[in-house]
Amino acid sequence: MLKIRFKRGGRKKQPFYRIVVMDVKTKRDGKALEELGFYDPMNKTFQINRERTIIRLANGVQPTEVVKNLLIRAFKF
Repeated sequence: MLKIRFKRGGRKKQPFYRIVVMDVKTKRDGKALEELGFYDPMNKTFQINRERTIIRLANGVQPTEVVKNLLIRAFKF
């Protein structure tokens, strides 16, 4: 099963997350199938590729709860 979830980067106490498509069984920082965007919690900024995200969601990929909340914010106009 595929999920849209975070992949952590950045330094200690300065997190930076990439929003990626990964298999459920891979590790958090393992190899991603596709990168869809990023989220910076320090500056509260995020960017997401809307077209690819819509395609992935249409194909049955499930987002995690935190990513789902970001997607709701991203798709509001």
